[in-house]
Amino acid sequence: MVITTKAIVFSSLKYGESDLIVKCFTESSGLKSYLLRNVLKSKKGKLRPSYFQLLSLLEIEASHKNKGTLERIHDAKLFYPYQSLHTNVVKSSLVIFLAEILSNTINEEAEDKILFHFIENSLRWLDNSKDIPNFHISFLLKLSLHLGFYPDTSTIAKPYFNLLEGNFQDVNTGKYSETGAVIDNLKMFFGIDFDKINGIKLTKNQRSNLLTLLLQYYQLHLHGFKKPKSLLVLNQIFE
Repeated sequence: MVITTKAIVFSSLKYGESDLIVKCFTESSGLKSYLLRNVLKSKKGKLRPSYFQLLSLLEIEASHKNKGTLERIHDAKLFYPYQSLHTNVVKSSLVIFLAEILSNTINEEAEDKILFHFIENSLRWLDNSKDIPNFHISFLLKLSLHLGFYPDTSTIAKPYFNLLEGNFQDVNTGKYSETGAVIDNLKMFFGIDFDKINGIKLTKNQRSNLLTLLLQYYQLHLHGFKKPKSLLVLNQIFE
């Protein structure tokens, strides 16, 4: 079946001398993997290697056999050319981190247009914004909503956050209960859009501690979730 769909590039891996294996999250069919033959050598083909940078926003024409094998892309074009996401050092580091997170958390070959549009709009916001040190914190929290384990905020005034239960509590209920400054900082990110996160002022250590907390939360709620390899670089970028 030949389809035309929007797609977000999650990963791109060189295969042999001239091929690429590309994993994309598509608007129409969820996660798909494609084999792009001779794309690294051909100068006349419709597919350019530059299109398949991490988190590029594409429109593709592809054949989907839906048999769990590598699919084929016939044509591709950028439907939103980034202005800064791949050229700004800080943003390009964020791109590597976000691509790792998305590859680690999304694996369904099923249409999810709400999730697709959330990722697309988030990347557009990041591309067009200058003050971004809190973006990845807000993104992880918002992404958890789409993945089904967004914290219960009905008792947000309580001092303890139970990472395993995903709710706020009055007392320490065990090793997964956290309180103190990191939880106070977490609470500031609930219920606000990306445009408001610039008003949250965090030190390097506060942001690092909050990120560690959120990644632990992901590990508890997603089977097989691994700490991103790019985490160290990301923390250095925001020193």
